Amino acid sequence: MRWIKLAKMMLISTMTLSVMAACSNQVKESEGTPAKSSTEDAKTNTAPPEPLGKYPETVTVTQVLGYNPPEDPRTPQGITPEQNAYFKDLKDMLNIEVQYKWTVPSSQFEQKFSLAMASADLPDIMELDQKNFEKLKKQGMLADLTQAYNDYASPALKKYMESDGGFAMKTFTSEGKLLAIPGFEDPFLSTQLLWIRKDWLDNLNLQPPQTMDELEQVARAFVQQDPDQNGKNDTYGIAMQKNLFFWGFDLRGFFNGFGAYPSIGDNQSAWIKDDSGKLVPGLIQPEVKTALGKLQSWYKEGILDKEFALKDENKSVEDITAGKVGISYGEWWYPNWPLNLNVDKDPKAEWIALQIPGLDGPGKSMVPKIRSNKLVVVNKKMKNPEAAIKMINFYIEVGNKKYMDQNKAEKGYVYNWFVPRIYNPAQIDTIYTEVNKALDANQSEITLDDENYKNVADVFKATKDYLAGNTADASKGVNWGQYFSRAAKDGGWGTTRQIKESQAYVNNEFYGLPTATQVEKGSQLDKLMQETFTKIVMGASLDEFDKFVQSWKSLGGDQITQEVNDWYGQQSAK
Repeated sequence: MRWIKLAKMMLISTMTLSVMAACSNQVKESEGTPAKSSTEDAKTNTAPPEPLGKYPETVTVTQVLGYNPPEDPRTPQGITPEQNAYFKDLKDMLNIEVQYKWTVPSSQFEQKFSLAMASADLPDIMELDQKNFEKLKKQGMLADLTQAYNDYASPALKKYMESDGGFAMKTFTSEGKLLAIPGFEDPFLSTQLLWIRKDWLDNLNLQPPQTMDELEQVARAFVQQDPDQNGKNDTYGIAMQKNLFFWGFDLRGFFNGFGAYPSIGDNQSAWIKDDSGKLVPGLIQPEVKTALGKLQSWYKEGILDKEFALKDENKSVEDITAGKVGISYGEWWYPNWPLNLNVDKDPKAEWIALQIPGLDGPGKSMVPKIRSNKLVVVNKKMKNPEAAIKMINFYIEVGNKKYMDQNKAEKGYVYNWFVPRIYNPAQIDTIYTEVNKALDANQSEITLDDENYKNVADVFKATKDYLAGNTADASKGVNWGQYFSRAAKDGGWGTTRQIKESQAYVNNEFYGLPTATQVEKGSQLDKLMQETFTKIVMGASLDEFDKFVQSWKSLGGDQITQEVNDWYGQQSAK
């Protein structure tokens, strides 16, 4: 029932900003050259209507990719996305061959993909956020996946999609046409924690901080008192990058500690309920000004990186890995990357997870009411749209036990480069539960026998090896990263579960479609926020925040607030 409720919220949820006007020539092109349906295509390439049926003739699929480095350091050095071992298995099992139109580091993807959309030079299969989904939907560029899904979706995929009563798929169905396969997850995966070097705390005889004042004292000590005891003045307090509200290495948790809730990440604005029951934008709360003032003082003192405005998330990762910084706000997965890299580089490194510090004690992180980060779609021109469904089936299938010995990072399998992937919506909690159940029963192996086996068994083995100090198959960092992100009761997901159970969080109350004014002016307002907040942190007068609030309101914020509350009133009346 929880997932049903979750996905019902998704229907009207994070269809993020800006619906771009359709490019007329693109529309003409897409309307003029409809692709054959999967049934029609079957006449020319008689693939059996089976979820994992092998095509008699090779089906070539084009994709584009924005990629981060492989998360597992056991991955062969120098491997490229084109060499991902999943592709060989995909060819062997289904006779599908993937060709990239282009690949770029993830930081360059958004700009590159925007250019591809503008020129209508799109690949066959794409993984979109909801903003780009809206753009391509409006341009009529997306294939109808209804028949492909009905004919080819595996039982496991259907189980995932039906775990919410089918509501998520209905969300992305237009005029009876299924236009995307949505991936949705537990929204608590977005809960920010405070990650801190416990070995540095111990070196300086300090306790884990629970309040902002305590965090300030610890961060200052990390700058001034040589926490790594190398005799050099080469550390700073808290990791920070140029994007204050992003998918990682950002400061959502810091603002939350002041009772300020400006964003749910990736510059998306957050909305909270005021005493009158109306929704107000967290971005212009007075508490945001207080938090900015603290950041300004920390920047001046050197607690923050003096070059943060020039650094992206990758530079923050480099500093964490190199042992230059000992505190970072972030989600449950940090031990799996990049903290594991620091642990391997410095055997003394010991990271712990804490509930974010607040003004008077542990604070409350913001949690979205829904979490849906990706949509698998197919270009309307693609001849074999069912290939996308079969590729999803393939990735789920190789999670079974019989593929366990082959599907390893050291053999060139890079999971985060394989697209499309749809996960069990409750995957992380399944891993946590099954691994701890096996540990408590003192089992020697996992007894689970379904498509979740590999994910559970990998973490179970890493956990056993880490706890036994066994590095025969993986480094300490790799084993610790798997264990401390997913299975440790005081680790990433374990701490997140405690926050969830104690209800120590604040929800983003707006989960509707972007309003008309958000679509029209959201990017402009986001840019205004980023520029103003950065200037304040670097020393501009705090009065700039008051000017920002007035500008935000007059440039469309007041209208957005009205539209959001109109939506909220409609929800309350239901």
